[in-house]
Amino acid sequence: MAKNLLIVESPAKAKTINKYLGTDFQVLASYGHVRDLRPKEGAVDPDHGFAMAYEVIDRNEKHVDAIAKAASKASSIYLATDLDREGEAISWHISEILKERGLLEGKDVQRVVFSEITPKAIKEAVANPRKLSHDLVDAQQARRALDYLVGFNLSPVLWRKVQRGLSAGRVQSPALRMIVERELEIEAFKAREYWTIQANLTHADGAFDARLVKLDGKKFEQFDLTNEADAHKARAALDKAAAGQFTVGDVTSRERKRRPAPPFTTSTLQQEAARKLGFSTSRTMRVAQGLYEGVSLGSEGNVGLITYMRTDSVALSDDAVAELRDLIGREYGKGALPDAVQVYKSKSKNAQEAHEAVRPTSAMRIPRSVASFLNDDQRKLYELIWKRTVACQMIHATMNTVSVEFPVGDSGFRSTGTTVIDPGFLAVYEEGKDQKNEDDDENRRLPRLATGDRVPVSAIVADQHFTEPPPRYSEASLVKALEEYGIGRPSTYASIIQVLISREYVMLDSRRFRPTDVGRAVSQFLSGHFTQYVDYDFTARLEDELDAVSRGEEQWVPLLERFWQPFKTLVDDKTESVDRSEATGARELGADPKTGKPVSVRLGRYGAYAQIGTKDDEDKPTYASLRPGQSMHTITLDEAMELFKLPRNLGKSEADEDVTVGIGRFGPFVKQGSIYASLKAEDDPYTIELPRALQLVQEKLEAIANRTILDFGNGIQVLNGRYGPYITDGEKNARIPKDREPKTLTEAECVELLAAAPVKKPRGGKAAKKTATKKAAVKKAPAAKKAAVKKTATKKAAAKKTTAKKTAVKKAAAKTSTAKKAATKKTATKTAAKKAAAKKTPAA
Repeated sequence: MAKNLLIVESPAKAKTINKYLGTDFQVLASYGHVRDLRPKEGAVDPDHGFAMAYEVIDRNEKHVDAIAKAASKASSIYLATDLDREGEAISWHISEILKERGLLEGKDVQRVVFSEITPKAIKEAVANPRKLSHDLVDAQQARRALDYLVGFNLSPVLWRKVQRGLSAGRVQSPALRMIVERELEIEAFKAREYWTIQANLTHADGAFDARLVKLDGKKFEQFDLTNEADAHKARAALDKAAAGQFTVGDVTSRERKRRPAPPFTTSTLQQEAARKLGFSTSRTMRVAQGLYEGVSLGSEGNVGLITYMRTDSVALSDDAVAELRDLIGREYGKGALPDAVQVYKSKSKNAQEAHEAVRPTSAMRIPRSVASFLNDDQRKLYELIWKRTVACQMIHATMNTVSVEFPVGDSGFRSTGTTVIDPGFLAVYEEGKDQKNEDDDENRRLPRLATGDRVPVSAIVADQHFTEPPPRYSEASLVKALEEYGIGRPSTYASIIQVLISREYVMLDSRRFRPTDVGRAVSQFLSGHFTQYVDYDFTARLEDELDAVSRGEEQWVPLLERFWQPFKTLVDDKTESVDRSEATGARELGADPKTGKPVSVRLGRYGAYAQIGTKDDEDKPTYASLRPGQSMHTITLDEAMELFKLPRNLGKSEADEDVTVGIGRFGPFVKQGSIYASLKAEDDPYTIELPRALQLVQEKLEAIANRTILDFGNGIQVLNGRYGPYITDGEKNARIPKDREPKTLTEAECVELLAAAPVKKPRGGKAAKKTATKKAAVKKAPAAKKAAVKKTATKKAAAKKTTAKKTAVKKAAAKTSTAKKAATKKTATKTAAKKAAAKKTPAA
């Protein structure tokens, strides 16, 4: 048995490291986090120093048990989880579990960290262990406690005021606010017309363009020409003054140098992978994790190809720089090497958090040499990291920008072009951009021109333009904005974005984030009532304080105390004081032309819907779901009224049954008699006609007919399901053996297969609770049933007696249907109408 136990986070990493350390070491994986807060209220106790109640994560129990078993036999334990504060916390949790089980007595427990998985780095780390950093652990505990306190206290407010199942987060909510505010900017934007004038010039060395920069003695500004008449008048005057040719005025040439971009941090890697590869942040991190943990390189075995991918640092080790300079000299020539090493400084104050930039573990592993061992995503990302790292140690690029002036009377045109004299690092890599600049003249070459040269003008043209609203955030630009505001940390950006998408607060439209109605309601509610907690500066200051805890400059409990009391007071106040309609962003659009009743849009359990009337009307309101792509924040009255054209009666079937089309909880449908058939993606409920509707109903009838393969008449059936044929008795489902034809099964075989099948798990939420309650009721003893019947009878008698009392007539009439007093009929009817309106599903 190995006398040393080394614990890492992932099995892939364990496999790679195992071969470096020899038989004296056993390497096991924790499979990520081993403990987390109990998912119940009270897991963080503010009244007792923010004590945190942890429990082992169910899915990782077997891995924890394997670690404990190995630890009991090992003499030394090395905690080698990731080198950030989350990794430090995982190591601490493992040591706490082992301590609680009495497995650390007399054991040497050490913490080892490394930023790359190479034989040299692993052996050096093991040879130079340290103790656990409780500052890093405290920072992570504070972060987790804050997230828990915000989530468990703020989310229920959203459930009551906006919609069930929503969540609020300390970092996700400011990020959502950022996306929503950009959408509001776009909606408020009013386009302005403007015109530009450009001259098309011809030359023996090639055609080129010049743009108007001076008009009638003044610098030409963007909004100097704002309509077609003025633009064409100016163009005609310039055309006349030019008389078919321009004379070159000043020619200026300016040399400039461009430095390479620094090596990748987590956020810049995510941004570039989004711009250049189209990767989402989560995809980038997933692929990078695989490259870091190790890829099989044939006879070399598993090799870690990049350094740790969660980092704020742009620093490179001396060894890495020496190797990079050696590679650059050999591959690109000595002229590509700067005289001194290129040094980049990190903006991060957390030296503990970040050791090195994201780089190849060996620059000598050029992309083409490992490409055959990598999948497509790995190959693309490795090449991106390799090129950026190599480029950062190369000489600057030298550019020459030429500017040529063409005076035309008291107006003037200018043409610019930039040529690359020495590409330097551009021979390997150029950083991407979020938006292309219209005036970008890079790589535009101009013919050789001198003062006094005459250049023919083929045309002077005026072009109409309109200003554009700010673009929606892409993953790259959102990550950049989050980093600039100091919201979250690079390691959390992928999870923040994932939560916003999975909660359906935002959707991706042409790879840009657009908030949903639910997202807007959540953001506007939080911005209006919990302003401080979605404030960018407040969130950034809190991140800085957490960083200060990780550096040992601040204590974590006082930090939580300062946050908790005002936050809890505000939550309690808003729970009672905020009106739900205001919280969901309900809007009144106008009046229904037919009835004069108010038309409003609201947010319901199943999404946004339009409503005619109010719950206080004698007649219940009419509801209609919004169409895909419509927003309750931008829909107009006319558009809302169109929604009430459903359900539509399309005509009669051959069986003389009405055929209608409508929209329900699960989307648009056609109904014929008692048969419902969902519309396909290409069908529009507002335009679908009878023949197509009948076709959909016929397809549904055929599907129902084909569903039953066998029916034994006793509840046991063989059915065609979504994933193929199966056996069911209503309580349990059983798979059919692959070698059996479903039609040939006997009743006895079906009974046997059902007996061996697992019991169906009830779905979560209310359905599960209802099923559990029902099963518990069935299991009650006969005596208990009698007692329950007796108790019920007593309650009914008491209720009747209470109803008879004159003093309680009004109250009883509102609550019970047995009231017969004439004086209470009006109240009972109104209450029943209110209840019916409340129960009505808006989207039905």
